[in-house]
Amino acid sequence: MPLRLKAQEVVRRLVEAGHQALFAGGCVRDMVRGEAPEDYDIATDATPEQVQALFPRTVAVGARFGVIIVLMDNDQFEVATFRADAEYSDGRHPDAVRFSDAREDALRRDFTINGLFYNPMTDQVIDYVGGRQDIGAGIVRAVGDPEQRFAEDSLRMIRAVRFAARFGYRIDEGTQAAIRAHAADIQRVSAERIHDELVKILTGPNRGEGLELLRRTGLLAEILPEVAAMAGCQQPSQFHPEGDVFTHTRRALDALENPPVELAFGVLLHDVGKPPTQSESDRIRFSLHDKVGAEIGRQICERLRFPTLETEAIVALVLDHMKFIAVREMRQSTLKRFFRAPHYPMLLELHRVDCLASHGDLRNYEFCKERFAVLGQEQIHPPRLLGGDDLIDLGYAPGPIFSTILRRVEDAQLEGEISTREEAAALVRHEFPRLRDVRREV
Repeated sequence: MPLRLKAQEVVRRLVEAGHQALFAGGCVRDMVRGEAPEDYDIATDATPEQVQALFPRTVAVGARFGVIIVLMDNDQFEVATFRADAEYSDGRHPDAVRFSDAREDALRRDFTINGLFYNPMTDQVIDYVGGRQDIGAGIVRAVGDPEQRFAEDSLRMIRAVRFAARFGYRIDEGTQAAIRAHAADIQRVSAERIHDELVKILTGPNRGEGLELLRRTGLLAEILPEVAAMAGCQQPSQFHPEGDVFTHTRRALDALENPPVELAFGVLLHDVGKPPTQSESDRIRFSLHDKVGAEIGRQICERLRFPTLETEAIVALVLDHMKFIAVREMRQSTLKRFFRAPHYPMLLELHRVDCLASHGDLRNYEFCKERFAVLGQEQIHPPRLLGGDDLIDLGYAPGPIFSTILRRVEDAQLEGEISTREEAAALVRHEFPRLRDVRREV
């Protein structure tokens, strides 16, 4: 059964039991916009206990706030009792809730575009907050007093940016003014919740505009001051005719297509080392900005509670993004090792958008694509010719020198100097003769 029909079945059971039940929030917004919702939330005048009594499989995830999860097959639906909220002393959850009706429930929601209801039994959109008008006008507007909405949950300020970027909307002037006035309050929000919103902005549509909105509202300086510092950081015009580092980063983000998290943040942070390394002599320079940026990137990822594997990938992208400058001069062994780096496909895409966002010269990008295709996996990842046990059999004592010997063997293999175990053994005996038979000499 399609997801929407299952959601309608939940509503039908509630209505047949004598309750009011409506689709609520984001799913209605998406329907009004002509999009298929990814999930359906339901609001009702039934109490949590009454909801649980009607459905055999439920989870009381937020019964205190009137929220019950109803399970149907492998799908789940959040069913929430109409409510009005008391104060939010912790800046996220209401201190208490009072069950109410649909109108009061709409008035406590964050933005008008998310304050709509829909009755699937009568095919009627119910709008108490002007949400349909704002969807038509392309506006993100807080419900009621924006300062009160943001005092209840400061994360809503970043959510306003996310919705504006996602839908290509503008933020209402009063709502935007309230964000600017209270941007510092975002510090009250946990790093994990900020991380989740930033991921949605930077992997979603119009991500460059999302970054600009974060800057314009003052939120960027609060959550990513290292990125905010890119604005006004000038670059040499012969390489970067587009302007400062921030403008370049915006353009690079917009050149991405459906990026994974690691790539999106790799692009965001690839030049984060430029502001602290900027100097000017014959021209503006950013010496070692890749290495400085990698360390800054690590600090940012740890601050925002990125998983370890994502952090390592993002840091590697920042650290290695300048290597493309030398790809045409690299030895074959160096180039092949570069190609087989775990993050290489994302690194290549970062280089592409880096070029498109500046000088537009894609020759090194095309060179890498061509060489990668010509070499193929067998040459980039050839089978290992010798290992530690082989060196012992050749008469070498285990120790740190093994890594040097095996590296030399691999270099020769990647350069095409050798291709068999016999040739590898002969190379070792020839180039490392004095290290053999150490055990017998002792």
